[in-house]
Amino acid sequence: MSVIYLLLTLSILVAIIFFIAFIVSVKSGQYDDSYTPSVRMLFDDELVKEETKNNN
Repeated sequence: MSVIYLLLTLSILVAIIFFIAFIVSVKSGQYDDSYTPSVRMLFDDELVKEETKNNN
């Protein structure tokens, strides 16, 4: 029974560590994407043309 408590404690500890790492990476701008929005408008027409070619 003590093994279950040990594994439960360790798994919660690991989950908290990963959650803190995720929060730190989001706050530091790790997931910010400043390139794609500026280029997206250049490729919209090509996507529409490819979809119409595939539908015909």
